[in-house]
Amino acid sequence: MDLNSKLAVLDKIYRIYDNFAGTLNIACRRYCSLCCTVNVTMTTLEGRKIADSIISEEKRYLFEKIRYAESQQRFQPLETINMLAERCLEGDDIPEEENIFPGECPLLFNNECTVYNERPFGCRCFVSRQNCADNESASVDDFVLTVNNIFMQVIEHVDAGGFSGNLTDILLFLENSENRDNLLSLKMINPSSILIRNHNLKILMIPPEHRNEIQPVLDSLNRLKY
Repeated sequence: MDLNSKLAVLDKIYRIYDNFAGTLNIACRRYCSLCCTVNVTMTTLEGRKIADSIISEEKRYLFEKIRYAESQQRFQPLETINMLAERCLEGDDIPEEENIFPGECPLLFNNECTVYNERPFGCRCFVSRQNCADNESASVDDFVLTVNNIFMQVIEHVDAGGFSGNLTDILLFLENSENRDNLLSLKMINPSSILIRNHNLKILMIPPEHRNEIQPVLDSLNRLKY
């Protein structure tokens, strides 16, 4: 599958999730940005959509903000979600990730996302049943978390051959035109240990109690033939 085909599938995945999220009773509203932090992770496929938007809409100033965020502490995952699923399948222990106190997302301006239409799945799926400002924390239903994991697994699978990492690291990697060209030709070269090679989907992480309820979502995703 070439890059344009992958991006088209990603758009369809986003629409399926947005339709699902539209059925939920959530407190998230415009200008609510407490959860918009520098700790967001994503794939290079998602990053390509954002980088193209920044460049085509003459928002290159955002790369300056992203470079500043590079000096901040941020969550940099050790493994992708499909790697974790493989560990569960094999009965291996799950490595403990470092908990980083998050700073503000570099893509925010006046409490609004500057790339909202292209925002990655890690932002789309953070839906809370309660107002974070009032309660100092988000509240997400267990079933929604299962659905979120499935979508993240599928997105990683679609971007097999690419990488995952912190939003800051992915976007700074894709600011480079050579790296964007390599993504277009599917000849990605990992520049450092901060990005992780994506894995194909081998097993879906679905708890037994959610298998019946999640089937309509799976049917919608399976029709994409990813």
